[in-house]
Amino acid sequence: MRFFGSKSENLVGLDVGSSAVKLVSLTGGRSGYQLRAVGSELLPSKSIVDGAIVKREEIAEAIRRIFQVQEVKSDRVSTSVSGHSVIVKKITLPVQTPEEVRESIQWEAEQYIPFDIADVYLDYHVVGPTEDGSQTNVILVAAKRDTIDDHSDVITLADKMPMIVDIDSFALHNVYETNYEPKDEEVAALLNIGASLMNVNIAQGQEMVFTRDIAMGGDYYTEYLQRDLGVSYEEAEEYKLGNAPEELQVSVSSVLQSVSEILVLEIQKTFDYFRTAAQFDEIQTIYICGGASRTEGLRDYLEETFQVAVEFLDPFKNIAGNGVALPEEGSRNGFAIAVGLALRSQGDGPGQGSASGGAGGLAGLVDKLKQMTGRS
Repeated sequence: MRFFGSKSENLVGLDVGSSAVKLVSLTGGRSGYQLRAVGSELLPSKSIVDGAIVKREEIAEAIRRIFQVQEVKSDRVSTSVSGHSVIVKKITLPVQTPEEVRESIQWEAEQYIPFDIADVYLDYHVVGPTEDGSQTNVILVAAKRDTIDDHSDVITLADKMPMIVDIDSFALHNVYETNYEPKDEEVAALLNIGASLMNVNIAQGQEMVFTRDIAMGGDYYTEYLQRDLGVSYEEAEEYKLGNAPEELQVSVSSVLQSVSEILVLEIQKTFDYFRTAAQFDEIQTIYICGGASRTEGLRDYLEETFQVAVEFLDPFKNIAGNGVALPEEGSRNGFAIAVGLALRSQGDGPGQGSASGGAGGLAGLVDKLKQMTGRS
């Protein structure tokens, strides 16, 4: 949705995950951001299953509550989706004018999208010419209609306005670019490890060159601990953060190590595919974030496996607290997606780019939804 006038106001970043809802509100722009509000609300178990919203009322109530507790007056929201219902493809087209790209994109998309084209919302971003200038690089985004509809409808149910539905991987890239200001030659991997899903991005400088979603996350640790040690869900959640009783610590470490090996194997496969599919230098740094990134031993195992520096991504690194208390260090990087979404502004439109540049403007899918269905 476009807004008239020159003023661009940041939207409220709302990350609706499978285990919690996280909110971040910012003021400012490229010259500097200040924190206005930050908070999270836990969701009941199985509120979201395989990316599908199951407990609509409970999620809507959590959204209402977090806005109330954080005293956020704006009801204009930027949110995001990810998983198997979202496809991101980098494609090349003949050199065309913007109007020609717009007219041909749906036909081009049919060649790359493994869904019925009638069942998805499309968006795209023209990156620029190929190195030899003979073609045009375009990033194509498609998301299943029912995923976008469900996600935006539950926010509407909470009496909020979903102005932009982005993609988790784009929000992740934006928060990295804003806080770390990478050099052109720097190649980094960004791992957002949530409860049930892991976003893997690879960036060269300020460009996101590869992205993949892996349907694994912190729930694996919890499930294995419950199964192997016969403990409750709550106990397993504590144990995986290093809070196990002394007599169980060896057993817990063994279970955590076995799950880390499973997750890291999938990451290794992704890195290997990237190396064969793209001509880029070796990954120099891995940044990890998301609630499961703090699992005991995971960071060390990543460093040992890939032999590169592994750092916890700090989404507030270049954001001034402005008198608002930042989340505690142990939970801070769990807000990466919410911060990336809060960098979006209501002046953004499909394909326009985000408030921070980079990949964030590629998926104004709610804009497309409203244009195509006539919903207001």
